[in-house]
Amino acid sequence: MRPHVVAVAVTDNLPIFELAVPLEVFGTDRRDIVDPWYEVRLCAAEPGPLRTTLGSWIDPPYGLDDLVEADTVLVPACARPVQTNPPAKLVEALRTAYARGRRIVGICAGAYPIAAAGLLDGRRATTHWMNAQDFAGRFPLVEIDPRVLYVADGNIFTSAGTAAAIDLCLHLVRQDHGAAVANEVARRMVVAPQRSADHTQYPAPPVRGVSPADLSPVLEWARQHLDRPLSVNDLARVANLSPRTLARRFRDSLGTTPLQWLLEQRVRLAQELLETTEDPVERIAQRTGFGSGANLRQHFGRISGTTPQSYRHVFRYRSGAAAHPVITPQSAGRSLPSRT
Repeated sequence: MRPHVVAVAVTDNLPIFELAVPLEVFGTDRRDIVDPWYEVRLCAAEPGPLRTTLGSWIDPPYGLDDLVEADTVLVPACARPVQTNPPAKLVEALRTAYARGRRIVGICAGAYPIAAAGLLDGRRATTHWMNAQDFAGRFPLVEIDPRVLYVADGNIFTSAGTAAAIDLCLHLVRQDHGAAVANEVARRMVVAPQRSADHTQYPAPPVRGVSPADLSPVLEWARQHLDRPLSVNDLARVANLSPRTLARRFRDSLGTTPLQWLLEQRVRLAQELLETTEDPVERIAQRTGFGSGANLRQHFGRISGTTPQSYRHVFRYRSGAAAHPVITPQSAGRSLPSRT
């Protein structure tokens, strides 16, 4: 089996963080989890020499002909000149890649070249909220949603800026390899498990003197008791807050409601159990607090877009290494796959 190739379009003066995220998620050798892992190819999207915003030079070994042949084509954030006037050859390459069935991903302002290619017309998309008004004016046929962290519309994905790039890249790993693998990558990156797409980009400022970390004890308690029929009142009691105050803290800090957060945690636990155990669906429904297989199937399908049985069939065989990774001296010493 060959590795899944991720081609990153490199334009001049691109922000270094949005370039570094896909390199960390997809470019770090993680074959002790899944073999083969991804292969990343940096593709020059315009004539060089090319730089990052910090002034460091990049000499991509690949070009746009290689980009259109990749499995995933990723356009990271780009400088303002590229936003307003994307390289014509990059725009044409994106059209060609999409026509060939490639997965198209835009991080932050990377949505601009994708929109310029006409690939977002009639679709829902997002970008950094500070760019939303400008983006909407330039691309009126795109349904821009500046509230969410990322959007998946068919085979095209767009994200907000900076840290939302991590969320989208982990979502793609989850889509390709399942929850256990994505969670292991997040653990190795020392980041929290993936935030869901509909978390807001810009939650309201928290109550003075209160930070999101203040919810950590009740969140951890809830994760340890997902098998119970938890209510907002239960969470409020543990947090020593009124239900109304708890709901406001969730909205301000996490951009969601307590019940929606609980539902997401239950589905994520169900995904891991489907991957890492032989438990039947009814047993998993009990362990995740859904109570019945029917309830599990309903909520699992709404959030994951598939059935528990189908999810297990796709991802079950991949979960062993992710759930119990073993790094041998041989695997620890492996080099990145050859780019030739």
